Amino acid sequence: MPSTTAPGSFLDVSVSRSALAPLAKASAVALAVVLTAAAAQVSVPLPFTPVPLVLTPLAVLMTSAILGARFGAVAQAAYLLAGIAGLPVFAPSAQLPPGPLRLLGPTGGYLMAYPLAAFVTGYLAERGWDRRYWTSLAAMLCGLVVIFAGGVSWLTLTVTHSVDAALTAGLRWFIVLDVMKVVAGAMLLPQAWKLLGPSRSRQR
Repeated sequence: MPSTTAPGSFLDVSVSRSALAPLAKASAVALAVVLTAAAAQVSVPLPFTPVPLVLTPLAVLMTSAILGARFGAVAQAAYLLAGIAGLPVFAPSAQLPPGPLRLLGPTGGYLMAYPLAAFVTGYLAERGWDRRYWTSLAAMLCGLVVIFAGGVSWLTLTVTHSVDAALTAGLRWFIVLDVMKVVAGAMLLPQAWKLLGPSRSRQR
């Protein structure tokens, strides 16, 4: 069962004995931003919804499970700030608005939910949920729920003005594939802990 105390994130434990821990953590946050931006470039537009199919949610959940709650949320906030500043980090699209306007477009709810989803998944990972497959999967699914809740709520308010229509446009076409991606991604986290060895993976 997951620990009721906070054993720490994978990042915390893996660099805890290093004199360069602050630099390693800053570099890990920067890498998480880069990976999220790279995942966003894998974008497949769909003709029946304004929301494209992207790999970004998986990147958000995986990196936040590794970084933990605070650093995971910081990484996703930095990702959003990079997009607001006009850097090409959001999914390429001829239909969706560029730069800061992307947050006001139909996919804005998903994007704005990323920091909260990262915090939730990272919080659970810090408590040991990422050290076994089923709890790792549960932690990532909790984050995925946050992302979809933000996306569907925003679509309801700004585009469809109907919960059912928003669920069709923003959830039903994506939920199976996103869950499948999370099912696969959750396998990697317990394996990463095994590489640290049993003594460090039990660190409190």
